[in-house]
Amino acid sequence: MKKTTARDADHRPCLLKHCAGKDYYCSLELTLQVIGGKWKPIILWRIGQDGVLRFSELRRILPNITQKMLTQQLRELEADGMVHREVYPQVPPRVEYSLTELGRTLMPVLEHLILWGRAFEEMHGVTPAPYKEDGTDTEKATAAAPAIDGDEADDEAAA
Repeated sequence: MKKTTARDADHRPCLLKHCAGKDYYCSLELTLQVIGGKWKPIILWRIGQDGVLRFSELRRILPNITQKMLTQQLRELEADGMVHREVYPQVPPRVEYSLTELGRTLMPVLEHLILWGRAFEEMHGVTPAPYKEDGTDTEKATAAAPAIDGDEADDEAAA
C-alpha cells in the first residue's frame, strides 16, 4: 500500500469533513484550527520548553496577551488534547500546564517554524528593538522572555 504524502493530498477533492468537533476541508485547515493563531504556537512552545508552567508564569512570559485571551487559548488547547491542566486544591489555587503526549509531537513542527522564521529574518534583515538604560527592551517581550517565579494571584482567574 502506497504511503500518502502531503503532496498527494493536493490532488484530492475538497470534501467537508468532521473531526474532534471541527469542520474542515483539508488536514492543514484542521491543523490550523487546533494550533493556529497568534498565541497558540507560542504557548505550546513555551510550555514544551519549560515542561510545566503556571498560569501566572505564562502571563509574565507573554505580557502582550490578555488574561482573558490566555485563558481562552489554554482552554481550547486543553479541549483539543494538546495541553494538560492540573489544578491543586490550595489557597490561592495553583494551576499548572504541561504538554500532553499529543502536544509534545508538535515540538519538532514548532522547531521547524522557528528555523523558517530565522531564515526569513536573514533574508529581510532584523532591526533590534530599542533598549532602556537598564538594558530592558522598551517593547514588551513575548516568547523569548524568561519565566519568572512569584505571585500566583493570576492562577485564581485560571482555576
